Amino acid sequence: MKLTVVGGGSTYTPELVDGFARLRDTLPVTELVLVDPAKDRLELVGGLAERIFAKQGHPGRVVTTTDIDAGIDGADAVLLQLRVGGQAARQEDETWPLECGCVGQETTGAGGLAKALRTVPVVLDIAERVRRTNPDAWIIDFTNPVGIVTRALLSHGYKAVGLCNVAIGFQRRFAKLLGVTPDQVQLDHVGLNHLTWERAVRVDGEDMLPKLLEGHVGELAADLKLPPELLLQLGVVPSYYLRYFYQHDDVVQELLTKPSRAAEVAALETQLLEMYADPQLDEKPALLEQRGGAYYSEAAVDLASSLLNDTGDVQVVNTLNDGTFPFLADDAVIEVPATVGADGTMPVALAPLEPLYAGLVAHVTAYEDLALQAAIKGGRERVFEALLAHPLVGQISLADQLTDKLLAHNKQHLPWAR
Repeated sequence: MKLTVVGGGSTYTPELVDGFARLRDTLPVTELVLVDPAKDRLELVGGLAERIFAKQGHPGRVVTTTDIDAGIDGADAVLLQLRVGGQAARQEDETWPLECGCVGQETTGAGGLAKALRTVPVVLDIAERVRRTNPDAWIIDFTNPVGIVTRALLSHGYKAVGLCNVAIGFQRRFAKLLGVTPDQVQLDHVGLNHLTWERAVRVDGEDMLPKLLEGHVGELAADLKLPPELLLQLGVVPSYYLRYFYQHDDVVQELLTKPSRAAEVAALETQLLEMYADPQLDEKPALLEQRGGAYYSEAAVDLASSLLNDTGDVQVVNTLNDGTFPFLADDAVIEVPATVGADGTMPVALAPLEPLYAGLVAHVTAYEDLALQAAIKGGRERVFEALLAHPLVGQISLADQLTDKLLAHNKQHLPWAR
C-alpha cells in the first residue's frame, strides 16, 4: 500500500507518521511518500519519519520528494495537508481582519476566505494530477478550510473525503471522562466543518451527554472558552469555533491584546525543526502536542483504512449533504457521521437540525458556496459578495474594506488580483 502526504514537510507530519507506525495492523503502509516544495524541511521531517518507523519496527519505506507527480504516482491514497503561503500568509490572515473589527482566524471569517482563495486552485491542480496518474486513488483532505476545499474537490468529480480532528478529539475527551474506550463512544456530531455541535454522546445506545454536562460542564466550557450556562441551556457541546460566532466582539478584543496563533506556531516550528535535526531523535517530541491537530493521525488511519478496505464502519467526515439536511442543497458539504467504504461515504440517518443551529448552518453554507465561486473564478465582486454573505461580516462597508485588504495581502497568490 502506497500512501502519499502532500505537505509532508509540515512540522506536524511526525504525529501522522507515529500513527502510521502504531496502527500498522489497521493500515499496512508499505511505502510512505512525503511531498513538499520546501526541501530543507522535508529532509528533516523525512529523516525523523524513517527513525520513527525503524524504532517501532515498521517495515515500510519512507520516501521524500519535491516532485509531486512522482510522489503521487501509484498512490492508493493521497492526504492533503498543505498550506499555501506558509505561516507568513497565516499571520496576515489572522491580522488584517482585526483592523476592521472582525475576527482574525485562519478558517473563520475573512481570513478563512483568503485561505480558500489561495488554496482551492492548488488543490484542484493536485487532484487532477492524482486522477491522471491513478484515478482509483482516494484523496483525503485535511487542508483548511476543509468544508470549502472538500466541496471544491467533490464538485469537480474527484474521489475525495474531508477530515477534521474536532470530532475525534471530543470522542477521546468524552471517553476519558466516562471511563470507557473511545470505540464505545458514538457522537451525534452535526453541522459544517468548524461549525458543529455534539447533540448526543452514546455509549451502548444510551445518551450520556446529560451526565457529562451535569458532572463536567465547568471544565468542558473552560476548554471551549464558552459560558457553562450556555452548554446547560442548549444541552449540547459546541465546537470551539462556535465561540467566534457566539462571542465575536469579545474574541476580537482578546485577539487584539495577544500574539497571533500564527506567531505562536512559527515559534514552535523553529524549535521543532531544531529537534528534528537531531539524529538521535526517534519519536515525536512532547512539544508537538502544542502544534495542534490532536488525534489527526488516528482519524486519518481510520478513514484511509475504511476507504481502502471497505469496512463500512461509521466515522465523522466531511461529505455531500445528499438530502441529510433538507434545507441545504444536495451538493453542500456537511460534517456528520457517515458510513465509510470502498464506494465512499454516506451520511447516517440523523434527527432534523434544530432551528437554532439550522439557521447558522444555512447562512454559512451560502457563504461557502460564494467563497468557492470566488476561489474558482476570481474577481473582486465575487470576493465582496462572499464577505457580504458571511454572518461575521454582513455589512456593505465592512465587506468593502475587507475585500480591499484581502486582495492587497494576497496579490502574490492570486494572479487575477494583480
